[in-house]
Amino acid sequence: MSKKKKDVPRIESALKAKPISASRSEMAEVVLPAMTNPLGKLLGGHVMHLVDIAAAMAASRHSNSYVVTASVDYIDFRNPINIGEIVILKSQVNRVFHTSMEVGVNVFSEKALTGERKHTTTAYVTFVAIDAITREPRSVAPLILKTADEKRRWQEAGARRKARLALRYKKRHEKD
Repeated sequence: MSKKKKDVPRIESALKAKPISASRSEMAEVVLPAMTNPLGKLLGGHVMHLVDIAAAMAASRHSNSYVVTASVDYIDFRNPINIGEIVILKSQVNRVFHTSMEVGVNVFSEKALTGERKHTTTAYVTFVAIDAITREPRSVAPLILKTADEKRRWQEAGARRKARLALRYKKRHEKD
């Protein structure tokens, strides 16, 4: 006798919620001459590349799966990063939807000789979790929110998603 659809457990219900701290990732590297413009500043495109890597690490840690970049909602370059400085990236999952996650990334520069740090860049990147076998999007475990800051980030991520989807919907219908 075959099982009825309602008797089959849904994958989402089997996914155990994880705290945001489980996704936190950090990476660092020294800014070398090949990474800079003629003024000795780290190239913006290189910063974007590093942001994508740091964000992917957090998304992969949370989802325990392959992830692909779906959207870069926001990237703000506040201060330059100079040759010889250390670039530090800190990322964490802000919110989980169904198969996607928003990851926040903060980038800092650190003077190697003094240890002085400066916040240089903020970015929000959306990833989709991908099943290792089917290569199709897969469900992601929900987040456990513990602090007021995590709850604020979670709410703000929802607002960014709403705005992103509204813009996508508007663009689709302008083509018609």
